[in-house]
Amino acid sequence: MNPRLREHFQKELGQAREAESRGELSSAWTSLERAHILSQAHALAHLQVHGAMFTFAWRTRNWRELLGQVPRLVLAGPGSLLGRAPRGNTGGANVGLFTPMPIPEDLQAILRDS
Repeated sequence: MNPRLREHFQKELGQAREAESRGELSSAWTSLERAHILSQAHALAHLQVHGAMFTFAWRTRNWRELLGQVPRLVLAGPGSLLGRAPRGNTGGANVGLFTPMPIPEDLQAILRDS
């Protein structure tokens, strides 16, 4: 992950933590989803964001999401290394593991320039 992409990835993770600490759970989750999109091509970062999603689900007692993150934690690293992570997928249990999704324009620009 190049420094510019890493900066945006870390920014999204930081915004997720800050939003959660303010009780803005929807905003926190959106930032985690955005971090996920930025991380998909990078195995360690991809695992990191799924770990953050798992932890968020645990803290919010979202059992469906917690269980949904287990296979994602197993598959994220290999999926990234093999180039099989579905582009744009937001990473939550509410979407299919292998479902590609549209990438928001601002994230497209970051990914394109990185």
